[in-house]
Amino acid sequence: MLTDKAISNLKAGPKPYRVADSGGLYIEVRSDGAKYWRTAYRFASKQKTLALGVYPAVGLKEARRRRDDAKELLEQGIDPGQKKKTDKLIAASAAANNFKAVATAWHQKVSPNLTPEYSAKVLRSLEVDVFPALGHRPVGDIRPTEVLATLRKIEARGALETLKRVRQRMSDVFTYAITSGLREAENPVTGLEKALKTRKAAHYPSLHVRQMPTFFIRLEAARISLPVKLAIRLATLLFLRPGELRAAHWSEIDLDSATWIVPGERDRARGMTGMKMRDAHVVPLSRQAVEIFRQLLPYSGHGELVFPNRNDPKRAMSDNTINSALRAMGYAGNEVSGHGFRATAASALSEMGFRKEVIDRQLAHKERNQVLAAYVHQAEYIEERRTMMQAWADHLSALESGANVVPINTKAA
Repeated sequence: MLTDKAISNLKAGPKPYRVADSGGLYIEVRSDGAKYWRTAYRFASKQKTLALGVYPAVGLKEARRRRDDAKELLEQGIDPGQKKKTDKLIAASAAANNFKAVATAWHQKVSPNLTPEYSAKVLRSLEVDVFPALGHRPVGDIRPTEVLATLRKIEARGALETLKRVRQRMSDVFTYAITSGLREAENPVTGLEKALKTRKAAHYPSLHVRQMPTFFIRLEAARISLPVKLAIRLATLLFLRPGELRAAHWSEIDLDSATWIVPGERDRARGMTGMKMRDAHVVPLSRQAVEIFRQLLPYSGHGELVFPNRNDPKRAMSDNTINSALRAMGYAGNEVSGHGFRATAASALSEMGFRKEVIDRQLAHKERNQVLAAYVHQAEYIEERRTMMQAWADHLSALESGANVVPINTKAA
């Protein structure tokens, strides 16, 4: 039998040679001095050889253990050589289908539907917060406890919005893995939100509708430019998101049909955003809104943008312009914001009796109910929305004129 000292003393010869140990184990000494462990065995009446590693990385004791493991497999009717090949294939497949590889494939699939900037942010969030811990793990082997441990690191630094986004992206990656046959039908992210902190929903400061008469008085008295005043009036009438409003293009607006179609995408490189949900959005224009756009024609009708940036007409109005104007009107940042007019309108229109789904559609909220979404996609409640937008404009006009306003209740009509 071999000893470590005897193996160390084995020298290279002009040709490779073998020195036996026991139980079929031997060491092969190559002409370059390299020493390879081998064991001979028979399977299905055939003589075979199994490689067990290279000395000294694999010592004598470890080589004997590997020989004994091979014998145990033979007793179970398993060819150890074939099992080794199979294990290598499985390991190679696992490496090719680790979380990082699958997440990268998922990202390439969804990227065409994202802006370049947002696509880069999505991938970067995974690179920073997920790949270091789970990137090397086979996507089919990752357990909920591993995912939770990864997410808890984000939670620990208080980045709750990032936590929410990364959790959703990980869930999407695992769903992609399941549908691609790389994982059993179990998403390890499902239900983990119950074990994690959640970020409280942001509520933009807004006015109650009863405060609007005073608001219009302040608006008229404020020392701000007429285009900005008109932009604020449109914000109260149309309750679009500020980025959707300030980047308005004249080509999107048909004053004759009193309709504005906000596109899903605009030129973000020039500071212009389209709809949040990337779908074109129809905005019925009230008579008051059409009149405001006509007032804006002498200021910007010769150009591309309804509200061009005063320093660069090719770019949209600054995203802080309306909020700065509101401060000039005497409102603090915690009293009202450009985004807050959406809440003002939604609350008032609900009190006026308009249906929630009609209000939500005009707000361009994403439909969660698939059946309802299918109906919305076909009809979009366009006639109800046109009636609602005119009723809202008339309501604001009456408030501004000081009339004794009685809310319309469309449910009772």
